[in-house]
Amino acid sequence: MKSRDIDWTRWQPQRRATLLFVIRDGQVLLIHKKRGLGAGKVNGPGGHVEDGETPLACAVREVKEELGITPLGVEPCGELRFQFTDGLALLVYVFRADDCRGEPRESDEATPFWAPLDEIPFGRMWADDRTWFPMMLRRERFEGRFTFDGDTLLDFELKRCQIM
Repeated sequence: MKSRDIDWTRWQPQRRATLLFVIRDGQVLLIHKKRGLGAGKVNGPGGHVEDGETPLACAVREVKEELGITPLGVEPCGELRFQFTDGLALLVYVFRADDCRGEPRESDEATPFWAPLDEIPFGRMWADDRTWFPMMLRRERFEGRFTFDGDTLLDFELKRCQIM
């Protein structure tokens, strides 16, 4: 399945979710995900947007629930659309924060760790992360469309955009 084969103008997500990356002192806060989609992978904290909740409110809530910290200086970075061959259609809102209040703690969902920005463990992350993560670090706004078969990235389109 190629990204260009999908009519993205009519595409509708089944689920909406968030990711939020805290970046400070030359490091990014990542998690070892323990359950759900992507269990066993390294990712950022986040989760599903609840009915009536904004993506920003969801991102902050999920970081508090998963890691026990409050992100500070949160800003939107991008939107990622994922179409899986099994039918799952997922829209993910990506945010970054400049700091956090509190110290990250492990939960039943995630084990947090700080990674130096020049040692991001892309080999243990979703394959699409290599494409947009550098843009997020540079504070560039982006939109991406990705097709996956399970964990395998089949195709993608990624572009910079002006406003989220």
